[in-house]
Amino acid sequence: MAKKCYTIVIKLGTSSLCDEVTREPKIANMSLIVEMAVKLRRDGHRVIIVSSGGIAVGLKRMKLDKRPKHLAEVQAIAAIGQARLIGLWDSLFRQLDQPIAQILLTKNDLVDRTQYLNAANTMQGLISMGAIPIVNENDTLSVFEIKFGDNDTLSAITAGMINADYLFLMTDVDCLYTDNPRNNPDAKPVLVVDDVSKLTVDVSSAGSGVGTGGMTTKLVAAELATSAGVTTIICRSAVPGNVVSIVKYIQENDIDIDGGISGISTSGLYSTPEAQAAELARLTINNTPLHTRFLPKRNPIKDRHFWILHGLAPQGKIVIDIGAYKAVSKKRKSGLLPAGIIYIEGSFHAHQSVGLYVGQRSANSLKMDPTFEPQEVGRAMVNYSSMELSIIKGHRSQDIEKLLGYADSEYAAHRDNMAFFTNMRVHESHASLASILSDVDIEHDSLISN
Repeated sequence: MAKKCYTIVIKLGTSSLCDEVTREPKIANMSLIVEMAVKLRRDGHRVIIVSSGGIAVGLKRMKLDKRPKHLAEVQAIAAIGQARLIGLWDSLFRQLDQPIAQILLTKNDLVDRTQYLNAANTMQGLISMGAIPIVNENDTLSVFEIKFGDNDTLSAITAGMINADYLFLMTDVDCLYTDNPRNNPDAKPVLVVDDVSKLTVDVSSAGSGVGTGGMTTKLVAAELATSAGVTTIICRSAVPGNVVSIVKYIQENDIDIDGGISGISTSGLYSTPEAQAAELARLTINNTPLHTRFLPKRNPIKDRHFWILHGLAPQGKIVIDIGAYKAVSKKRKSGLLPAGIIYIEGSFHAHQSVGLYVGQRSANSLKMDPTFEPQEVGRAMVNYSSMELSIIKGHRSQDIEKLLGYADSEYAAHRDNMAFFTNMRVHESHASLASILSDVDIEHDSLISN
């Protein structure tokens, strides 16, 4: 029987590519990464690399000990370093006759739906042509407002954009542990994670002196990627060949794309110490290196909803009442009515993205209860501006024309332009909200206290 072939995104941090002290490229490790990527390609897999390192390489090139303080200088360093970094990648891949392509992104490149789809189609086209896309944030142009923040997040968004099967987050440890194994000899490896939001592990691994990430950002990326249906794996970057071994293990043990054993439900399957021990035994028998595998959500976010949640920066926020939230959550409903809106914050235009929050009205009043902190539940592209919504909020749809002089839509936001977070963390003070929302029929897989 033919082995399954996968679309695989591999995220490489700066510390995997550059020495933290000397800032010199780790040529030996980069060569092993190239061999690993080409081996995956020759095995039939589709490979995308998300590579950090541009600024670190630029600092070395310009003989600087630390990042400049001014943004323009940092961006200049990024421009210098990115050119040298992609040149180095091209030189190494050329030894194995493997073409590559550079893709530089900022959040602004994904704000427009057409641009978002074009970016995804370009990556798919490169893969179809046999090239390996190498993606990085465009630090030459990025400012705070349009930055992804770290390449862990960028890799998760990339994986969601191209509907990848697996995202490998390369780091300085083999896998997650229940505690720091350097300090606690009883720390146990966490090999399979059913639900990132319920995970309790040691995250003391901080970002390196040349990078921006750490274990916390990897968990955020894992939650983001799994919400889009991408199995996410943490493994050691110092041994790039581990990726090939892990993929081979997945193929030979008939592990589905959803991360579990073929034909077996994964819900709660790995939540006990006994299940983790059984997985460890299976890895040992197969001579497979330790790694942590995050299982994807059973009901992943659709591509358009993923774009609304993670491709658009919210320009303001809308607080709606619990009744409106329960109504828009039902897929047969067509959208958010103005009557369900309690409060508007920020200045935004029609068709821009806003954060969706659930709040509570004061007793005997249409105003917001100041003792109840609104809970963010998703994002929406609105049909009206903030000024227009401030006028029509709390009113019936048939009153819109009377209040505004026109009525572009009966809905403040159409249901197709609304998306909700999965595994939403409900603040511990919102016990009543958690109880109410836990029965809501939307894309949420669970709601937990935080």
